[in-house]
Amino acid sequence: MKQDTLRHVPVMLSEAVDALAVKPEGVYLDGTFGRGGHAREVLKRLGAGGRLLLLDRDPQAIASARAEFGQDPRVQVRHGSFAELAEWDATEAGVDGVLLDIGVSSPQLDDPQRGFSFQGDAPLDMRMDTSQGESAAEYLARATEEDIANVLYEFGEERMSRRIARWIVERRHDTPIRTTSALAELCARAIPKREPGKHPATRTFQALRIAVNGELDALQRGLDGARRRLNAGGRLAVISFHSLEDRIVKQFIRSHSQPPPGRRGLPPPPHEALTLRAIGAAHQPGAEEIERNPRARSAVLRVAERLPEPFA
Repeated sequence: MKQDTLRHVPVMLSEAVDALAVKPEGVYLDGTFGRGGHAREVLKRLGAGGRLLLLDRDPQAIASARAEFGQDPRVQVRHGSFAELAEWDATEAGVDGVLLDIGVSSPQLDDPQRGFSFQGDAPLDMRMDTSQGESAAEYLARATEEDIANVLYEFGEERMSRRIARWIVERRHDTPIRTTSALAELCARAIPKREPGKHPATRTFQALRIAVNGELDALQRGLDGARRRLNAGGRLAVISFHSLEDRIVKQFIRSHSQPPPGRRGLPPPPHEALTLRAIGAAHQPGAEEIERNPRARSAVLRVAERLPEPFA
């Protein structure tokens, strides 16, 4: 599919960028460039002395970023995961805001050759960074039945995980599972009863994508890197799209903004100095946005601010 036919509608665009409280001369990092929806809005609010750092692990997204913003002196672009944002030299002096839009982007979903969707027949790839790592097909060819079952249950919350894993292992003895349609058909046959409105392969595809890309570990590392690189008063804004991601973000903010709960009659438990302050409650898109962009319906935005000094 041609690059210019792929479009991405940014979710909660104004809410997320407003949450960053952009200062004209500040330094901001968009760790999931995608196709630049949030980045464009941040740039509109930056002055001549501001800077925008762009990261994405997808080579196609980075090509798009360099083509559109490569000549802007305020912008720096790097191919890499936001998990490594604290290792980027450009963040060493600190940043005033970090935006993370977690999960798979519309261009990745809509390009059948990427293998994220079961709507067509394509190679079973699912890698966000196609320049490295093993594909979903390669993972299914070598993983044990127990490992596959655990991935489907933990990352996809698939109740039929053991049955699907058994079918996968039995099938691969005769025919390797190399395409999206082959895996989707196997899931449809392995699951006798379907959830209304949901394809039986939905949870399996989600789980494999998360496993192949190490998404939950990357999220944990990216959140901690953002906390360490944020300047005092700097904002962290994270958009997640399913409960596993949102739970990690929620617990991360809570653990760095609230002391652990104590027990009646006992002294308060020791804890590290608090470094974040939660900003408001979780935000969700409104009905009008969901009507325009159905993929926004499960999005959750959480925001935190770096405290000026450690608070005990």
